[in-house]
Amino acid sequence: MGNDKIILFDFDGVIVNSFKTAFGVNKMLRTKTDFSEDDYRKCFEGNIFDKQPKNNEKIDDEEFFKLYIPKLLQLPVIDGIREALIELSGQYKLIIISSSTSNVIHDWLTKHNLVQYFVDILGADVHKSKIEKIKMVFEKYGTGVADCVFITDTLGDLREANKLNVQSLAVTYGVHNEATLSNGNPIALIRRPQDIVAEVEKYWNKI
Repeated sequence: MGNDKIILFDFDGVIVNSFKTAFGVNKMLRTKTDFSEDDYRKCFEGNIFDKQPKNNEKIDDEEFFKLYIPKLLQLPVIDGIREALIELSGQYKLIIISSSTSNVIHDWLTKHNLVQYFVDILGADVHKSKIEKIKMVFEKYGTGVADCVFITDTLGDLREANKLNVQSLAVTYGVHNEATLSNGNPIALIRRPQDIVAEVEKYWNKI
């Protein structure tokens, strides 16, 4: 056990609480006014770039990020996650797999003095599919399913990880609640960032 093992981290919802900010921008760009937070949560039950939202109204990704990025950079670190990242980075390689863009994630992590805890960041600019990004991690780091675990807050991510047989830990303080996340068969549900380290260790000790 140790640095040959990799923890894949989702960014939004796990490290930064960006849902309401992203929803606000999404709603601003829509012509239809009946788009709710629940409608937006449903978009994350699959890949956010593929999932058709209510009324099939698709917004322009470039337009979204132009408005979203400055707001994201103002958001704080979720309480408790910093300590978890510091502890985990001493034992494992941490890699971000996200639907946000790599350079923005890098800027946000740098601003909050967290960037040094990650060996890689694979955002939407690398590929829009998390399946493909996980495959890239396998190839780049010469690793595979047995040496990776994914930490996320959405059913869509769980479904993508499942397609590669990658085990996932689901945090319940992000986009989706326990009931929704349970549909993706995570190995554990994590209610607080402070519990991440214990659940990761429990997972590695079992296999």
